[in-house]
Amino acid sequence: MNAQELLQEISAYCRETGLAESTFGRRAVNDGKLAARLRNGGRITTETLDRIRSFMQANRVPPELRSSLLLRGHGVMRSNGLAARTPLPPRAVPSEASPQRHFRFFDNRQKYLLFVHTCSEKRVVAQRVALELAGLSPRPPAVRVFDAGVGDGTVLARVMRAMHDRFPTMPFGIVGKEISLEDVRLTLQKMPDRFFEHPAQVLVLTNLAYADAPWLGGRSPGLDSRLVWHDLALSGASAHRFEEQIGGLEPFLAENWNATIDPRTGSPSFDRPVVLVIYREDHRFLLDQVIPRRGAAIADYDLVIASQPYRARAPLAFKARRVIAPLARALAPGGRLVAVHSYGHDPGQEIVQRVWPGDDPFVHDRHDILRAVKEELGADGRDLVFNAFADNRALFRYDMDALPGELADTIGTSTLFAAWNAAVYVAQVEDDRLAAAVADGGYLDATREVLQQHGGLWFHDESYVISRRRQ
Repeated sequence: MNAQELLQEISAYCRETGLAESTFGRRAVNDGKLAARLRNGGRITTETLDRIRSFMQANRVPPELRSSLLLRGHGVMRSNGLAARTPLPPRAVPSEASPQRHFRFFDNRQKYLLFVHTCSEKRVVAQRVALELAGLSPRPPAVRVFDAGVGDGTVLARVMRAMHDRFPTMPFGIVGKEISLEDVRLTLQKMPDRFFEHPAQVLVLTNLAYADAPWLGGRSPGLDSRLVWHDLALSGASAHRFEEQIGGLEPFLAENWNATIDPRTGSPSFDRPVVLVIYREDHRFLLDQVIPRRGAAIADYDLVIASQPYRARAPLAFKARRVIAPLARALAPGGRLVAVHSYGHDPGQEIVQRVWPGDDPFVHDRHDILRAVKEELGADGRDLVFNAFADNRALFRYDMDALPGELADTIGTSTLFAAWNAAVYVAQVEDDRLAAAVADGGYLDATREVLQQHGGLWFHDESYVISRRRQ
């Protein structure tokens, strides 16, 4: 039996019994990451295979109960046999062709925006990224930054403020990748003040993939021939004037910045590759060596920001090969890549596990990812330093904002909804499981219990840094 066949058998068993894959792994062979390791190419011994088979055989749901239980959508299995308690429906396992199998959580707009405005993650991540500015040694002609997933622009705008404070007279060259039209609009709304405070800067936004975005061009002539390149030279000297001209980009964005669903992966992909370049006309002369030209852009970045650049449940090989490795290759000598992703082990995860016992989306920590990236880069990584740091430096906390007294004995419904949204957003729970949990109704009770137990709600992120040695 190969790993794929075993995974299919495990998935079918979990659907039948109502177990999460992580719970199955722990109960069968004391390894909650068993399924994740198999998906990432891991191997097991024949002894482990025998233990898995024995566990499934000893804990099957009797056929006379199976059909009625499946009709109700409940699972009943425990390691010691059947139990009367029926937890909520397990995670659906979609077909290979289903977009849900390749679910991209961070494209869910309503959950995303509610999370951003009720939790402090963006501010705290920006503070963490700003700490790396002290270790930069920029070289002419500019301080160069790449944001590998701009989102709504909150982190980038805060980092740009910190950059102005540390490097007030240096030109900036800032490139941001973002496929979402809505996020590009939100990001651009934050930029007029940045151009007013720091006029000597060039802002570039693109929807290209990670392998191409740092270089603002494709690896194949076919992609470059389709590339839509647009320059906007801002006139005037006030944030109001800049806002008017940036707002005038709306027709261009509406026509060109569209996304489609890739039928092979189910993930959003650009309809047209776009590069948008914005700078102040009155600083064109000073920025001549900073303004990128089509087909001649360089990717030597002093700072690369990778905040939540991949889905937590994505395969380890995908995270390393498709996301972090290309960004590491784009570092200049002395450049630093700071990456941040969700870590779990917090009240937010407690809410999720009360509704879906055993569910753990955080299958790879920073050590796993750095090892995979180092292996992926091979000889290209000889001049890179991989910094996992100790927990007291790598881990940090952010909170859900709440007014004093809002988390007393009686918690308002809006606060419960905000906390629930934040918990399932961070855990990247798919819509099919959410629908079943909401229909059951017990999710608000679980949320209330955790809020009252801890007196609030907070989450943990972890960070790591890849830096290139100075020449």
